[in-house]
Amino acid sequence: MNSSSSSSLKGQPRRCPLQENLDRFIPNRYAMDFDFADYKLNEATKKVREIDSCFGMSSPSREAYRRQLAEIFNMNHTRILAFKNKPPTPVELIPQSHSKPTCSPLLHHSKPTKPHRRIIPQKPEKILFAPGLVDDYHLNLLDWGSTNVLAIALESTVYLRDPWDPSDDATSKLVTIDDELVTSVSWAPDGRHIAVGWNNSQVQLWDSTANRMLRTLRGGHRSGVGSMAWKNNQILTTGDMDGNVISNDIRVSNHVIETFRGHNDGVGGLKWSPSGQQLASGGNDHLIHIWDRRSTQWLHRLEEHTDAIKALAWFPFQGNLLATGGGDSDGCIRFWNTHTGACLNSIDTGSQVSALLWNKNARELLSSHGGFNQNQLTLWKYPSMVKTAELTENTSRVLYMAQSPDGCTVASASAEERLSIWNVFGDPQMIRKKDADEDDKVQFTTEELDEVQRMRNTPDFFNIVVDSIAPTIFCPQDIKQAILLMLLVVPSLSSSNMLLV
Repeated sequence: MNSSSSSSLKGQPRRCPLQENLDRFIPNRYAMDFDFADYKLNEATKKVREIDSCFGMSSPSREAYRRQLAEIFNMNHTRILAFKNKPPTPVELIPQSHSKPTCSPLLHHSKPTKPHRRIIPQKPEKILFAPGLVDDYHLNLLDWGSTNVLAIALESTVYLRDPWDPSDDATSKLVTIDDELVTSVSWAPDGRHIAVGWNNSQVQLWDSTANRMLRTLRGGHRSGVGSMAWKNNQILTTGDMDGNVISNDIRVSNHVIETFRGHNDGVGGLKWSPSGQQLASGGNDHLIHIWDRRSTQWLHRLEEHTDAIKALAWFPFQGNLLATGGGDSDGCIRFWNTHTGACLNSIDTGSQVSALLWNKNARELLSSHGGFNQNQLTLWKYPSMVKTAELTENTSRVLYMAQSPDGCTVASASAEERLSIWNVFGDPQMIRKKDADEDDKVQFTTEELDEVQRMRNTPDFFNIVVDSIAPTIFCPQDIKQAILLMLLVVPSLSSSNMLLV
């Protein structure tokens, strides 16, 4: 070979077969999709049409959906032989990097963002001194009204306080009875009227706006009233140290309208469900009773706790879920289905549970503790019961807790005579968005994902996807099946938006 010919060969680029201009009757081998050709040659087209016709599955909308799905998976061509130089440009379904969102109109995902982690302050926003706070686990001496006023009892006096008002006159005295001990305080839902229980078995009703006592409820109890719960603005339920529970209609002179008998020792906790259909009571006899509003006979008697029960909290998002906490020798938080009486879960906290509060804007539970050098507030994620935070500022046991009207802030009173204000539940809008994002994730079992992998190996997977997903577009209850089937062709979804259980 001479030098001129050699130079000529080096100077010319090698011609790509895809750039050749072939005769229109000779197909371009490099532009043909042999996988699709093999599929078309082996599919049972006639059988599929017969099945569709038999079950009435063929429709213009179904065919349009089939064409859209075929276009997304680059299967929108109908010819086996290619007479064009370039194959059609595929629609990008799975990006080069899994960190980028897909561009498919069928599988549209928002741009992934860095998950927001809420910062929970370890120090209280405000500390107020409460000299004379009674160190008694069985009493209820703190409540937060709907008009954003705190009520706290210190020995024989009840004080009202706007927790955010820095002025000296932010605290006012509501009532004092010499030589008598306040055993409970409870705001009515209207935030104006407040009930005060006394050790002499009486209950006083006060108008906090006018600083005036409206009436005294007598005769219902014979011992100190340690717990109270408003069903509404007219019905007040009270429990005493002897185990008696009564409901009072504060509008009538003969105020006792119902008596609930089931406890044989002091009642430390009373809570009406948000709907007012059920009442929960916890006692020093280690018993919890669930009462139906239409009967004075207990519906369920729950006996799993091994110490006194004071902490009761109804789940705000499900009317029949109740959380309860036990005393020193128990230390467990238990969850109950109050329709069936079944214990759904239990977790041992290792110390006395004095109060429980649900986050009103997210699935979180706050517990307060005392004893065994564990005097903290603990925030739990429900239902996993993973600890989100522990607030360990207190040096003595936490006795009482109350929640602000917006659900964000919590007040705790501890045995070192200190009232602490905590921003523990955070911004409600941020919490709701975070919780909604987690709820949007669909949970799949490992068996379901194994089935997906098995189905991906079937030769007719495209028809499986089309025939199974298309009907679910109009059947929301089958959306999980649709997502599972989408995993047949988009396996990367399982690592971004799915949760394994």
